[in-house]
Amino acid sequence: MRVLVTGASGFLGGAVAAEIASAGHEVRTFQRRPSGVSGVTDELGSMTRADDLARAVDGVDAVVHLAAKVSLAGDPADFVAVNVEGTRSLIDAMTRAGVPRLVFVSSPSVAHAGSSIVGDDALPADPAHARGDYARTKARAELLALGSDSDRLRVVAVRPHLVWGPGDTQLVERIVERARAGRLPLLDHGVALIDTTYIDNAATAIAQALERVDEVHGNAYVITNGEPRPVVELLAGICAAAGVPAPSWSIPAAVARAAGSAIEAVWRIKPGADEPPMTRFLAEQLSTAHWFDQRRTRRELEWTPAVTLDEGLARLAAHYSRG
Repeated sequence: MRVLVTGASGFLGGAVAAEIASAGHEVRTFQRRPSGVSGVTDELGSMTRADDLARAVDGVDAVVHLAAKVSLAGDPADFVAVNVEGTRSLIDAMTRAGVPRLVFVSSPSVAHAGSSIVGDDALPADPAHARGDYARTKARAELLALGSDSDRLRVVAVRPHLVWGPGDTQLVERIVERARAGRLPLLDHGVALIDTTYIDNAATAIAQALERVDEVHGNAYVITNGEPRPVVELLAGICAAAGVPAPSWSIPAAVARAAGSAIEAVWRIKPGADEPPMTRFLAEQLSTAHWFDQRRTRRELEWTPAVTLDEGLARLAAHYSRG
């Protein structure tokens, strides 16, 4: 197939583009800066420009859509413009061009209302109760995408959960930086049980969703390693791989939630240069269980993760040892 991958300059998007290209497909990428992925053709543009999207989808057989505004803070209008209206414009462009397949890359946060998730499958996206502008707008976008599913445009949504690995600047690097500075607390002693996804597994799952979209369209699937572990253990593993001290102090989750809400209010008035140190959503993610039933995902996508969590941590340690 000729496949367009949006957002390929990002950590996950680049891995997905490379995986699809390695399977023998012709890959075009679409984002604001070069992807850096070998063996693909970059098409530069913005999700907010309809003419850029029309040019990007011209002549392709499928789209894997990862481009999004991903942040814990920011102008709410920016999230809507990119995540919701950008997705709407992409679907419109695909419809006009007759592109028949869309893999929409979403997030489990679209169905997370702040309470624990214990062995759930992919629950319906719920923008009314999702936490934070990113999750709310991704929920709206997923509903748009799946609402467009038909025999002419076959759509599947995949929700990789907490993707990490060597080179990750969103999750791993922030954990390591804050641990090194002694600013990484545990919430309620880090006992919450959570799933994560090693980068290679996320990429192969999304690539497999592309291969299976004609058979499984209309559905949403959560993607994880299927190896839930306590937060304290996961953080310790990442810190050990990077050679920094693991967090050893704890604060009550209720205190972190209150602090996160206060910081969010300040950030709206005077944003910082980086992500806020705590938000209510982040506090909930670090203090509530969220692990998922993977049986339907693996059965219907005909996919299983190849890299275990422990092997992923070993690869991360090797990455840091190389400097």
